[in-house]
Amino acid sequence: MESVAVDLAAPAHDLSIVYLFMRADIVVKTVMAILAFMSVWSWAIAIEKAMQLRGVHARARHFENEFWSGSKLEELEKRYGRDPKDPFGRVLAAAMRDWDGYAVAKSAGAEANRELTKLESGLGILAIIGSTAPFVGLFGTVWGIMNSFRAIAASQDTNLAVVAPGIAEALFATALGLLAAIPAVMFFNALSSNLSKYAARLEGFVDDLSALASKEG
Repeated sequence: MESVAVDLAAPAHDLSIVYLFMRADIVVKTVMAILAFMSVWSWAIAIEKAMQLRGVHARARHFENEFWSGSKLEELEKRYGRDPKDPFGRVLAAAMRDWDGYAVAKSAGAEANRELTKLESGLGILAIIGSTAPFVGLFGTVWGIMNSFRAIAASQDTNLAVVAPGIAEALFATALGLLAAIPAVMFFNALSSNLSKYAARLEGFVDDLSALASKEG
């Protein structure tokens, strides 16, 4: 009796990732390929956005140090505003075009919003991947289990060695969905928090410019 139980528990094949992918039908293979692409895409976006935000934070610190060191706005405009390559420089250039308390708040604020919108690009994709990848994986799992049940009905064999590969293949799709979704959600939350800190710095700079323009006006 014990030997029979061991035979039933032993799989007929090595249930490796490559084997599970190769034995899957075209629908499950497509689902797996989509999830793998989504996972790679989310990592690429996260790395790019992390490096971008790290750069803008470093340049913002340098700009703020010069701004509060007593440098004249005209000098800062010549240095940063003539050919602005940074959000703070572009906001300063927009403010200097209409140097008036109300105009500065309006023009510099609008420019700050445009810069923040540019920095937000890519975060929406992470949110989409994080919310949809589990359902894509679940679809692959449901489809794989349906195929397994059809195979069992056709062979009329419920031996575990026959059932296990199909079930493992189906569950592998769910695992891929979670593998794509969990990092995407973590990246989205971390990058959104980082961007919120930068947005606060940029909006504070707009308020400072508006206050200076009102005093001089």
